[in-house]
Amino acid sequence: MKIMVIGSGGREHAIIKSLKKNPEAEVIYALPGNGGIAKDAECVNIGAKELDKIVQFAVEKKIDFAVVAPDDPLVLGLVDLLEEKGISCFGPRKNAAIIEGSKIFAKNLMKKYNIPTAKYEVFDNLNDAIKYLKTAPMPAVIKADGLALGKGVVIAENRQEAFDAVKSMMEDKIFGESGSKIVIEEYLTGPEVSVLSFTDGKTLIPMVSSMDHKRALDDDKGLNTGGMGTVAPNPYYTEEIAKECEEKIFLPTIEAMNKEGRPFKGCLYFGLMLTKKGPKVIEYNCRFGDPETQVVLPLLKSDLLEIMLAVSKGELSKVNVEFNNEAACCVVMASEGYPAKYNTGFKIALPENAEGEIFIAGAKISEGKLVTSGGRVLGCVCCANNLNEAIKKAYSLVSKVKFENAYFRKDIGKKALMAEVK
Repeated sequence: MKIMVIGSGGREHAIIKSLKKNPEAEVIYALPGNGGIAKDAECVNIGAKELDKIVQFAVEKKIDFAVVAPDDPLVLGLVDLLEEKGISCFGPRKNAAIIEGSKIFAKNLMKKYNIPTAKYEVFDNLNDAIKYLKTAPMPAVIKADGLALGKGVVIAENRQEAFDAVKSMMEDKIFGESGSKIVIEEYLTGPEVSVLSFTDGKTLIPMVSSMDHKRALDDDKGLNTGGMGTVAPNPYYTEEIAKECEEKIFLPTIEAMNKEGRPFKGCLYFGLMLTKKGPKVIEYNCRFGDPETQVVLPLLKSDLLEIMLAVSKGELSKVNVEFNNEAACCVVMASEGYPAKYNTGFKIALPENAEGEIFIAGAKISEGKLVTSGGRVLGCVCCANNLNEAIKKAYSLVSKVKFENAYFRKDIGKKALMAEVK
């Protein structure tokens, strides 16, 4: 079977390594992939948003199955284009990917179908937004409507920060047209949980829960990033809460999308806040999260390719999806200065035969050597019988990876361990 995976990060590396376990995966192409992925797949220099080139490549190479991993090509409709050419895909079609592509669509969907989320208002006019913020409770959460590389959310602690955020999105266009409309939400508090799920639009199977660490610095300080590390499972996400989420959030979301004529097939990501009034949705993603994927897939006992094929055929109920009863930790090693200014081009020395997995995100091959090429360079992932052991192993693996200006948080999993003690 010829498989094509769209994307170039640690998430795609984790997906490719899982797909490779199936002997049916005769060849895997990564478009565009990266210097680390090149060891596990054939990298093709076509960008994830170059839809016409991707479709042309898929047709020429007679691709049997495509996994569209990033948000942009999903929201732009790559799955629709590939399926029109008879190529089976894992990922939602354009009319379903809007659940991430438009925050306004997602909020209105939840309101219409009584899916618990934060109270909100929508604005397409700067003056109206400013007027509302003059009396709105603080802190407030301000979100650009469209995709913004995961950076389109600002938590404003006071009115001035809120005014500045709205102005930068709507007037200064820091996110382009994605910020021409915005959502202003009430600020929720409580532990955050990420739950990825497989769904074919009829059956929904949640994966192991995880906890992301978004801030750049220890103790959740510093700028928001794409994620500095993850642990799974999330100790705050108890069996009781999982049951409540399935009944009040997961299944109602799938049913709501079906009623709207937008059946969702692929990986639906639920970003949840466990508030005192119960779990609420912070955001939906129409794909695997990163770095959550890097801790969730190593715990998957079942065959990923088999699951993805079943999803694409609408036969998920026929497949057994099992996860190991273990814990996993991913520590992201980044370029110092990320997510602001940072230098790249430094040689990466990886350990041989080390325990665990290293998923490469921001690296390329230069003069035959693997060198840094991005902010988040790689993820060191280890599994163990318990979370404490998984964290220790992950940091042991980190100590064996070397590159100049390497930076990583020293407290990944600390909050989760404290929750376990409680």
